[in-house]
Amino acid sequence: MPKRNATCAIIGAGDFIGSAIARKFASEGYTVFAGRRTAEKLEPLKREIEAAGGACEARGLDARKEDEVTAFLNAADLHAPLEVVIINPGANVNFPILETTERVFFKVWEMACKAGFLSGREAARIMLKHGRGSIFFTGATASLRGGSGYAAFSSAKAGLRMVAQAMARELGPRNIHVAHPVIDAGVDTNFVRERIKAARGEAALAAMPEDALMNPASIANAYWTLHQQTRDAWTFELDLRPYGEPW
Repeated sequence: MPKRNATCAIIGAGDFIGSAIARKFASEGYTVFAGRRTAEKLEPLKREIEAAGGACEARGLDARKEDEVTAFLNAADLHAPLEVVIINPGANVNFPILETTERVFFKVWEMACKAGFLSGREAARIMLKHGRGSIFFTGATASLRGGSGYAAFSSAKAGLRMVAQAMARELGPRNIHVAHPVIDAGVDTNFVRERIKAARGEAALAAMPEDALMNPASIANAYWTLHQQTRDAWTFELDLRPYGEPW
């Protein structure tokens, strides 16, 4: 495994997409700083990466809190120059509009939009000192269109997309690659499979091709490809979906 004098910070290193990205960048020699609300939940990921010869720091982090985001990214940069920041908090909820309380709407906005702004701003502050870096915001179908029951989530993810776009225009000329990958499909998790089973039945789930859902490792490979792009052909928005996904 190669060793690099650089860190990759993942804000929202959940069990699927975030963890897959952590494994990929660790396998490429980056020290991974993985952050999520409960640090203990990161211990299996940390052990797995270290067992494979990689380096991983697991930290508890509430991405809605400015001081915690700042401390997390500063710690990553102190370990080795901060080169990549992946902003991946989850906030996907479904509520009919009349059941969407003010508390729900605000909390979803905090997780999906405010947290992205705080993380992106602090990442940029550090990377501008180094003169380079990559900042990637995980988007969703809801970033581009509002679906029934997704007023809170769609508005927050659309707001995050605009934060990312504004940052890309501002920071690209200063050698910082800002991108917004759009995950436009179900990710292959137990949660998604249970939802399919409940909606379509066990027979339909069993008949699904193995690659009908997105493998988190495939998403991680796409993020790695983004980071490897030369700056004469940087991608801002990249939409990812399986071959059979309607869109």
